Amino acid sequence: MQIQEYIKFDSIGLADLIKKKKVHVKEIIDVAIKAIELYNPKINAVIHKMYDEVEKQIKENHQGPLFGVPFLIKDLITAYKNVPLTSGSKAYKDFRPNFDSELTQRYKKAGLIILGKTNTPELGLLAYTEPEFFGPTRNPWNLDYTPGGSSGGSAAAVSIGMVPLAGGGDGGGSIRIPSAYCGLFGLKPSRGRVPTGPHYGELWQGLAVEHVITRTVRDSSLILDIIQGKDIGAPYEIKPPNKPYIEIIKRPPKKLKIAISTRSPINTPVHPECIKAVEDAAKLCERLGHIIEYDEPKFDGERLSKSYMMLYFGEVAAEFLAYKNLMGKKANLNHFEISTQVLNLLGNTYKAGEFVYTLRYWNEVSRIVGNFFTKYDIWITPTTAQPPAKIGSQKLKKWEEIASYIIVKFKLGKLLLLSGMIDEISRKNLERVPFTQIANVCGIPAMSVPLYFSEFPYGVHFMADFGREDLLLQLAHQLEQEKPWFNIRPKVMF
Repeated sequence: MQIQEYIKFDSIGLADLIKKKKVHVKEIIDVAIKAIELYNPKINAVIHKMYDEVEKQIKENHQGPLFGVPFLIKDLITAYKNVPLTSGSKAYKDFRPNFDSELTQRYKKAGLIILGKTNTPELGLLAYTEPEFFGPTRNPWNLDYTPGGSSGGSAAAVSIGMVPLAGGGDGGGSIRIPSAYCGLFGLKPSRGRVPTGPHYGELWQGLAVEHVITRTVRDSSLILDIIQGKDIGAPYEIKPPNKPYIEIIKRPPKKLKIAISTRSPINTPVHPECIKAVEDAAKLCERLGHIIEYDEPKFDGERLSKSYMMLYFGEVAAEFLAYKNLMGKKANLNHFEISTQVLNLLGNTYKAGEFVYTLRYWNEVSRIVGNFFTKYDIWITPTTAQPPAKIGSQKLKKWEEIASYIIVKFKLGKLLLLSGMIDEISRKNLERVPFTQIANVCGIPAMSVPLYFSEFPYGVHFMADFGREDLLLQLAHQLEQEKPWFNIRPKVMF
């Protein structure tokens, strides 16, 4: 099998070839490795190669429904025993977990053959993937631009054809944003749908959920069937669907009432192409018999964004404490990137009461959005407010870097608060991607669907009520049949 033939199949298609003995599993793996070796020097998506694990995985994981399918996992949260877990940071360059995470175990049981780990921004904090430790991942649609983040390495790898699907995590859009920028399908499940064990209960106060980035809706549906469900000690359990998602998507959805909005919740500019992507999707939904109305839940988007950034600060500060406990030493100026250290300083500057109080607004917004879904089945927005940024354009300027070093060295967190720069930090972090965080805050399922292509792909963002992944996947499959995207690929592949 050659690469040009290999990329014609999604994971279910490849698994079917192996089951029917039309191709041997080792042939599939060999061509996947060939694709990684061919494309990775161009895009820097895979930062840890695990080829020496292949024989062991083929021997041990041959019973699963996706046996033999090449797969990549994100170098963040998802632990694989004795393989580096750096979280995109040189601080963890020597860390190798002595266990497999629950999700890794479920991937293995599915028969997936894990070939490596993908690039991510330091601690998964940014919507672009340019860690200082590993260097930037490039978007296969244009190598001068970012594939997004934090699952940017996974999205770039799937987009260029290294693997048919790859693992990702989403704490504010980190599956959906890179899916949008790379022309892929990305679903963020409901809070608690996918396990986080054995060491985590709630990730990012429940905001972060793991899943995969795929080319097809059916791949995403089958993987969700495989990995969903509580593990030992999970804080809560979501009732599974009456039938597997892979069966549910075969039925078209009922006539849906869909709300659409294109206004940024923090009142920042939205690119005309991002708006056009939503308008085109709305027209397609109408042609399919669904009802479209312009509407949106009424909440204070700027207050919510500040609340989200408060979590951001607090979680980074907690990560620095975890680092000391795990590695046995305190983080210094050489361990983490300077922008990460500023976030840590801010996390330690706010008081615990302030942190808890601002997070209470999440509960208010969740009720507002919940009531909105008593009127509508689906809410559509752009996935992003802007197309991908150029590599390097979002990094700190030299003077900002120098100022940051001074702020951290002299612990000027309170001065930073008094200066009003927190509002500027919040706006800068979210102005290009203000639409996705609401789903994480409310714990609801959301997906980016690649329905619009011009110079870049532009994802369309769909949200549904808590636990209604079935509705999203049904609609996505219907849209995929009506307007297929599988064969729309970046030119750099050829």
